[in-house]
Amino acid sequence: MRLSFLRLMSRLICVFAMLAAASTAYAQPLEYPPAKRLDLVEDYHGTKVAAPYRWLEEDSSPETRAWVEAQNRLTFGYLEKLPQRAKLQKRLTEIWNAPRYSAPEKRGDRYFYTNNSGLQNQDVLYMQESLQAEPEVVLDPNKLSDDGTAALTGAFYSRDGKYLAYGVSLHGSDKQIFYALKLDGKEKLKDKLEWCKFTSIAWVPDSSGFYYNRYSKPGTVAEEDENKYNRVYWHRLGTSQDQDRLIFEYPEEKEFGFQPSVSDDGKFLVLTVWVGTDPKYGLYFMPLDEKGQPAEEEFTRMIEPGEALYEFIENDGPIFFLRTDRNAPRGRIIAVDSRTRDPKGRREIVPESADEVIGFAAMAYRHLVVAYMKDAHHVLRSFTLDGKAAGGIELPGLGSVRGLSASKEDPEVFFPYTSFLQPPVLYRYDFTAGKSSVFKEPEVPFDPSGYETRQVFFKSKDGTRVPMFLTHRKGLKPDGNTPVLMYGYGGFNINLTPYYSSSRLVFLEAGGIYALVNLRGGSEYGEDWHREGMLGNKQNVFDDFIAAAESLVSSGYTRSEKLAILGGSNGGLLVTACMLQRPDLFGAVVAAVPVTDMLRYHRFTVGHYWTPEYGNAEKDPFHFEFLHAYSPLHNIPSGVKSPPILVTTADTDDRVVPSHSRKFVAAMQHAAAGENPVLIRIETKAGHGRGKPTAKRIEEAADMYSIIFHHLGME
Repeated sequence: MRLSFLRLMSRLICVFAMLAAASTAYAQPLEYPPAKRLDLVEDYHGTKVAAPYRWLEEDSSPETRAWVEAQNRLTFGYLEKLPQRAKLQKRLTEIWNAPRYSAPEKRGDRYFYTNNSGLQNQDVLYMQESLQAEPEVVLDPNKLSDDGTAALTGAFYSRDGKYLAYGVSLHGSDKQIFYALKLDGKEKLKDKLEWCKFTSIAWVPDSSGFYYNRYSKPGTVAEEDENKYNRVYWHRLGTSQDQDRLIFEYPEEKEFGFQPSVSDDGKFLVLTVWVGTDPKYGLYFMPLDEKGQPAEEEFTRMIEPGEALYEFIENDGPIFFLRTDRNAPRGRIIAVDSRTRDPKGRREIVPESADEVIGFAAMAYRHLVVAYMKDAHHVLRSFTLDGKAAGGIELPGLGSVRGLSASKEDPEVFFPYTSFLQPPVLYRYDFTAGKSSVFKEPEVPFDPSGYETRQVFFKSKDGTRVPMFLTHRKGLKPDGNTPVLMYGYGGFNINLTPYYSSSRLVFLEAGGIYALVNLRGGSEYGEDWHREGMLGNKQNVFDDFIAAAESLVSSGYTRSEKLAILGGSNGGLLVTACMLQRPDLFGAVVAAVPVTDMLRYHRFTVGHYWTPEYGNAEKDPFHFEFLHAYSPLHNIPSGVKSPPILVTTADTDDRVVPSHSRKFVAAMQHAAAGENPVLIRIETKAGHGRGKPTAKRIEEAADMYSIIFHHLGME
């Protein structure tokens, strides 16, 4: 008994000492690495704007590298002292160590999908010869690099299932190199396609080659135009790229991008035409001959971009089925006769719903399978090609369908279903049997039975009704002290429906509430909802998020000191802007790869794609006015007492370049008052998130949650 008592006392002393050390270590403000301030001022339509940290835009300069190294030493030194970090990383590793699958694609008689056994850095591509056959490895990206940073970022299968064109990206970059593989014998062919980014590949039916889109070879255009002048090429299998034939370009509109696809019957090459992130896609097409080659000299420009959303679903002979929001902000499906440009050749097949939004659709078994969003969760329904309701496809609960995999004649459709507590389960719906069955289901070391998700609604500043999902332990009673982690995005017509996250589970297990807010700027309620959160309406998004936090406090769930916010990319803009507008409302902030410089974002890599969503401060005085009003980098007051904040970025992020994070953190550290830390975590050999190795994901999640747990006082 005495020995047990001594051991207990010893452990308690160690715990108290550790907590005391952690408390002492952070009782004083941190000493931040010095960052010089330039005497640089720019004129925006008569308004002078200081830019003291412009030098941090230079990625490879010795000064920037020295600053980055000093910041990482500070941040990781801070994180290493947090008592929760080691246990969080251990538990995250346990939870992550579970299989993950993608939805299968059927080509010929073969089924293709990716699978990660749990802790593999990259997902492995598998093939099955039938539904009952044993899976075999097609491609293992983990063998492409020693450090796990080579990722498979595109897989396109020939119609007969005999060939694969696949893209590889390094260190998280959006840049891709495409290769070809003969699946019988796993023979890698000599094909190699460079200068690809956001590339789509469209095989012709006889597998002789494919159409694809790419950018110009560096050095052949001005540096600022390397992510412009998208073009479509024909590539014959087994030939070198310099033999590829240019199929389409539009040099008068250098911002236009093109996504090629070939219709299921092989009779049409269809180009989805996009301009940046504007969802108002255009549609061009060209008939193909029996060999898959253009049967006419020019594309028919059925719909120009900018009119409305038009998305090609599939064709039935000359009739094209399209999803559109033209005169229907919640979406509808129309049939268009490709032989005429007369608007009378357009027929409504599935009308707009009064209270649901068409998220996406596919054609299977000569039916239209339509995924609706109802208050930000999915419902599946099917229709005949003349628009008659053909019944619903039952889903397990309040969750999401993460895409549909189908072809026009096959009597099956695959879809992954997920929720906040359910990792993606792959379902196969059989039209002939009229029911769904499980194709693949992962087992995870987490018991969801003790937790629940429910949806609540609150009113934003202007009275708009906004939904929010709350996930927590069953039987939780609001007492004003429960830790809350609030997440949002609010932009680019992107919806947030219920989805599973391994990292989130550690927060739920510790007794917290996870709150996902469906902000304006997304597509949860159609294009009107999107437009209420873009350009000059962007402040609505921040108001929605702030109102969500206030509702959680006023409803008795939590208090400001127990409320953390998390967002990435456009969501990083969200949380940094909200933190600066209401620093008193939050107990901790984590901003991942955030957009923070709203006056210059369009100057870097693919930032110019975002101007339809955000605006352009340099070209338009009105745009400057509203961008300057909320731009996080330009709204940091001197002496700001911010909550603890961790900003994460990556040195090779070529989407939201790391200078956004560097300049913002330098400015925050210069202006900050009080004891709360302002930290930046700069990952190496990683990008915006796509293709990030599992090991790096777990490490980053442990660091993010360590900050949240520590400053919200969680065990």
